[in-house]
Amino acid sequence: MRIARVRLFRLRQELLHSFETSSHRKSGIEHILVELTDDDGRTGWGEIASPSDPYFGAETTATAWEIATRYLVPALWGREGETTAELESAWSRIRGNEFARAGFSGAVWDLLARSRGIALSEALGGTRTEVVAGVSLGIEPSIDDLLAQVALQRDAGYGRVKLKIAPGWDVEPVRAVRAAHPDLDLHVDANGAYPDDAESTRVFEMLDGEGLTMIEQPFEPRDLMAHSRLQARLTTDVCLDESVVALGDLHTMLRLQAGRVLNIKVSRMGGLSIARAAHDVAVDAGIPVWCGGMHEFGIGRAANVAISSLPGFVLPSDVSGSDKYYAADIIDPPIVAIDGRVRVPQEPGIGHEVLVERIERGATRTFDSAAAETVHAGATKG
Repeated sequence: MRIARVRLFRLRQELLHSFETSSHRKSGIEHILVELTDDDGRTGWGEIASPSDPYFGAETTATAWEIATRYLVPALWGREGETTAELESAWSRIRGNEFARAGFSGAVWDLLARSRGIALSEALGGTRTEVVAGVSLGIEPSIDDLLAQVALQRDAGYGRVKLKIAPGWDVEPVRAVRAAHPDLDLHVDANGAYPDDAESTRVFEMLDGEGLTMIEQPFEPRDLMAHSRLQARLTTDVCLDESVVALGDLHTMLRLQAGRVLNIKVSRMGGLSIARAAHDVAVDAGIPVWCGGMHEFGIGRAANVAISSLPGFVLPSDVSGSDKYYAADIIDPPIVAIDGRVRVPQEPGIGHEVLVERIERGATRTFDSAAAETVHAGATKG
């Protein structure tokens, strides 16, 4: 197989409900879509799901566009390979830039699965025909607003809810949700917002009594020792997210006992191949995993569904239905959750038709390896 053409599309979609974390609030999402075409005209799609701002990590949509157009496209365009490893080796010299690499990795996996006529889940080694989905809720203007959102998602059939927390928005809202929903599978995510001090420890010790499934990423990503000390004090499992980018980080987490759960985000780790490898390491160590999300559009969300079908993903993953976030998606059929479960497609590749014309119409910026870059009206260079 030879990669004959690479196209990129920068696309923004508005959220149905704005979303606030410990760092910022957002009302829309801008991601980059990657289309690979081989010599036989087959296509594969991936999604660069980097945030627009450098708050989750160092990468942004703008930096990902630069890395993709200047390094990743030239490295992959014209390359030949029959396996994902052979094609992904095209960017082996590029350090970091995991989100950008993940979008190309997803497109490679989709293309090769389609070329073999098998589902992406099968190509990855998945065993499930459906996965349990959870939802992630942001910081709301008031506790009443938060309770309304939780009730809405429970009515929609979701049995697991993740709450974003931050200093000053933690114990009180969590206790209110727990009081209203004593049987809810509930966990919290701090996105590393808390300092490693006595006051933070007191907050997490209070949350420890609320029957949470996990406390996710309480401290800044590089401070694995702080997570280790906290885990030793708590009954609740600590889950790491931003702290684990490379497999070496995972081995350090295990050695330090810095957490007992792993959030595998395909984008954060640099693609499906390393995400699958992290799954295997975690399973061998007896660590349960689940798939986190970055408000992906349908292409990236479908890849998350596929990897969530692997046997080690025993906790609900952030693969809720597209209709929770967007009025219309870019795949058909859209991803749908029924009673909190999402079907794992058995059709080739990601198992959904990519609505190319909709993407082409909506893109604010495009790049085509076979032509000059195009900047559409209203777009800005950057």
